[in-house]
Amino acid sequence: MRNDYDYYIVDKKVLPEVFTKVMEVKQLMLADEEMTVAEAVGTVGISRSAFYKYKDHVSCLSESKRGRIMIFALNLEDRAGLLSTVLNIIARHGVNILTINQTIPVNSVANVTISVDTGAGFDVTELIDNLKASEGVITLKVIARE
Repeated sequence: MRNDYDYYIVDKKVLPEVFTKVMEVKQLMLADEEMTVAEAVGTVGISRSAFYKYKDHVSCLSESKRGRIMIFALNLEDRAGLLSTVLNIIARHGVNILTINQTIPVNSVANVTISVDTGAGFDVTELIDNLKASEGVITLKVIARE
């Protein structure tokens, strides 16, 4: 297995608390441009050294401007029009769909892989939330972002 990746997508539920605290500090400072690092880390409850150690290495998926291509893996119920609904949600967010691959449904579930071009700096959080909330979407995972 190749293990020389520079970046990983990790659910924040499994991260050590310090990483989520660093993100809280960054969000506080974005919301209040006059807030100092000392004030923000004091509010959140981490040390300045912990913040400075991780601040350049922890970011939200929506904050990343490194790339524009994303690949979603979805499991969809085998229902007429569901893929069209998913594609319409993506289109409403102004995201360009590059490829769509769908398997033949097995046990009433179709596996779909969709690659999209989001454009630099696009906040994917709302798109992902809307897709996950769509009736008939069983699972959704972001499997790549370039």
